[in-house]
Amino acid sequence: MDLKDIRIAVVGLGYVGLPLARLFSTKFPTVGFDMNNARVDALMAGHDVTLEVSDELLADAIKNHGFLCTSDVDKIRNCNFYVVAVPTPVDNNNRPDLQPLVGASETVGKVIGKGNIVVYESTVYPGVTEEECLPVVERVSGLKFNTDFFAGYSPERINPGDKEHTVEKIKKVTSGSTPEIADLIDHVYGSVLVNGTHKAPSIKVAEASKVIENTQRDVNIAYMNELAKIFNAMGIDTHDVIEAASSKWNFIKLTPGLVGGHCISVDPYYLIQKAQVYGVLPRIMFDARKLNDGMGAYVAEQVIKCMNKKGVLVKDSKILLLGFTFKENCPDTRNTKIIDIHHTLEEYTKNITIYDPWADSQKVRKEYGVEVVNKLPEDLFDAAILCVAHRQFNDLNLSAVLKKGGVIYDVKGVLPRDVVDGRL
Repeated sequence: MDLKDIRIAVVGLGYVGLPLARLFSTKFPTVGFDMNNARVDALMAGHDVTLEVSDELLADAIKNHGFLCTSDVDKIRNCNFYVVAVPTPVDNNNRPDLQPLVGASETVGKVIGKGNIVVYESTVYPGVTEEECLPVVERVSGLKFNTDFFAGYSPERINPGDKEHTVEKIKKVTSGSTPEIADLIDHVYGSVLVNGTHKAPSIKVAEASKVIENTQRDVNIAYMNELAKIFNAMGIDTHDVIEAASSKWNFIKLTPGLVGGHCISVDPYYLIQKAQVYGVLPRIMFDARKLNDGMGAYVAEQVIKCMNKKGVLVKDSKILLLGFTFKENCPDTRNTKIIDIHHTLEEYTKNITIYDPWADSQKVRKEYGVEVVNKLPEDLFDAAILCVAHRQFNDLNLSAVLKKGGVIYDVKGVLPRDVVDGRL
């Protein structure tokens, strides 16, 4: 198969799939497939609610490059290079849920033809592509893997809300099920990426490389969160300690914080689960997950401590949470840890207001059962917690929204020290 013959279908048009499909469309005939009809209609009308692809870029792709989004599986039947970019969540017990991948593999199996290629981008533990996904494609298609069709894995590296490290600028890992297919997949990706690719020696290596990227960050942040707990107990400002330590040339500067979203707070569980199958208990990874998952409750407890010190009655107090998305300047609320702050404080008061100009209030209500307002209320509060550093909060005078003697707590460590009563 030559590059000039490539016709791409991207299955899954979320935070990962849409930017990639839009980029591919500048070089190859590309169709984006998603089962969500409302999502497809919105994209074809020219707007991406995730804000990962601007209206201008989306319009250009549709008008000038023939980019099509569809929920009709027949419209991807003529493609020969399938890319799967669907979520890989965990269940309520933090066990990997491969159902979205299985469903996407069934979709590919319905349309894949002889000589075609399927590349997976979803974050998984090593072995999922070859042991879980490709047998589904074989079963549905009736074709034999590495004889009739071929496969690869190129892990996504999308960072929601990041306008600097966009998909065309990142260096991507690629891999293939044969040396020849690995070369072809590498050339397809390399043809649209500014900074090129890294070709891994196997699909399993590529899978492993992705899952440890996020696991490493999870462990590193957990270390900083543990330090924050220690230094807060000692009455030492953690950020001062970090600044001092950063004066050494090889100190890695990180800060404590809440670990939410669909990647860092989820992906480690995939490797944790698989490691135990091989008889290895990944203690550091497991403890990091447990520590980071508890930071929302810890923040709420620190706020209560600050209120008690200032003589602010916690019971039935009015509290303002600034931000609900899992990170700044992004509408993504998946696995946000702000809800843990809310739940802990809710044991003391029901008068909690969440203000977030980025969050979709209907989605938040449906997913989390709480109300979010997109405009700052005129009420006065007993405590305000800066949970997310949205740019809209930069010039906000928090003192003006507080009752006399009210508490300001800074989760992100971005507010002037002289205006806050506590920070993580």
